[in-house]
Amino acid sequence: MTTEQPNPASADLDLKSSLQLARIINGEDAKVAAAVRKALPQIARAIDMIADALSHGGRLIYVGAGTSGRIAALDASECPPTFNTDPRTVQYVMAGGPKALGAAVEASEDSLELGEREMAKRNPGKKDVVIGIAASGRTPFTIAAVKYARKRGAKTVAVACNPHSPLEQAAHLAIVAEVGPEVVSGSTRMKAGTAQKMVLNMLSTGAITRLGYVYGNLMVNVHLKNEKLAERAASILQRAAGPKSQVTKDVALQALKVAGTLPVALVMLRAGVDRAQAISALTAVSGHVRQAIAAARKSKVSHPVQRSNALGASDQVIRKARPGGNRR
Repeated sequence: MTTEQPNPASADLDLKSSLQLARIINGEDAKVAAAVRKALPQIARAIDMIADALSHGGRLIYVGAGTSGRIAALDASECPPTFNTDPRTVQYVMAGGPKALGAAVEASEDSLELGEREMAKRNPGKKDVVIGIAASGRTPFTIAAVKYARKRGAKTVAVACNPHSPLEQAAHLAIVAEVGPEVVSGSTRMKAGTAQKMVLNMLSTGAITRLGYVYGNLMVNVHLKNEKLAERAASILQRAAGPKSQVTKDVALQALKVAGTLPVALVMLRAGVDRAQAISALTAVSGHVRQAIAAARKSKVSHPVQRSNALGASDQVIRKARPGGNRR
C-alpha cells in the first residue's frame, strides 16, 4: 500500500526547521488535487448516483473508521446547515459510534460483525447510496458495512487512496485518489484525509446542487435561525434577484419576513408571484429553485388574473420595504 510506504521527500523530518517542515508538508499537499483530478470521471458518476437516489427519497449514507469516519461525519453534519436538508438525508456510520469522533476506538475497525451490524441499523435499501471511506481500502468494518448494504440492494461506492483494494472490490463504483506516501509514514490523516475531504465535498455538494438547492453559486436554502443567518440570507437574496432588480437590503429582509424561507422569497421576487404561488411552484419541482422560478413565471403568463394578483403581492413587498413605502 503506497499510503503506508516511507516518503523520501520527508526523510530526516525530525531534523528540519519549522519552515522546512511547513515547506515539505505544503509540497506534498500540493499533489493531492492532482490525484483527485484523475478520479473526476468516477466522482461524476457517483454524483449522478447520489442525486438520483435523493430525488427518489433515498439517502446518502457514509461509513468509515478513524480519520475516514470523522471526515464522513463532518460532511454529513454540515449538509443541513449549508443546504437546509433533512438530517436523515445524509447520514454517517462511524466505527465505535459517536464517542469515536473525539477519541480513538481502533478495535472497532477490525470487526466485520460490527460493521455489518451498524449498517443493518440503517436498513439500507434500493433507494440508498452507501459510500465506504478508507484510505487503505482494507478496513474490515467498512468493507463489511458496504457488502451488507450492497446485498440489501443499495448502490455502493468506495473512496480509497490505494488501488485494487478489498473495499474497491466490494463496491459498485470506486473512487481512488492515489496520493502516495505520507510525510509522516502511515499518517493517513494527512494527504489521504485531505483527498477524502475533497472527494466528499464534491459528492455532497454536487448531488445537492443537482437537486436545485443551489441557485447559481448561491446557498439559497440557508437557515434563518439567527440574526447573522438572516443577514446572510438577505445578502444572498439581493445577489440572486439580479443586478437590475430593485431588491435593496430592506426589500430582501421584508421579502424574507413575508416568505418565511429564502427559496420562497427568491421565487416570489424573481417570478413576480405571491407566497402561495411560490410555495406551490417549489412543491411541484421538489424544491428545485431555478425550476420553480421558471414554473411560476409560466403559470403567471398562463393565468393573467393570477398574474395581476401576484404582481401586486410582490410589488407590495417592495413598497413596504421602502422608506415611506405605505404612503399614498
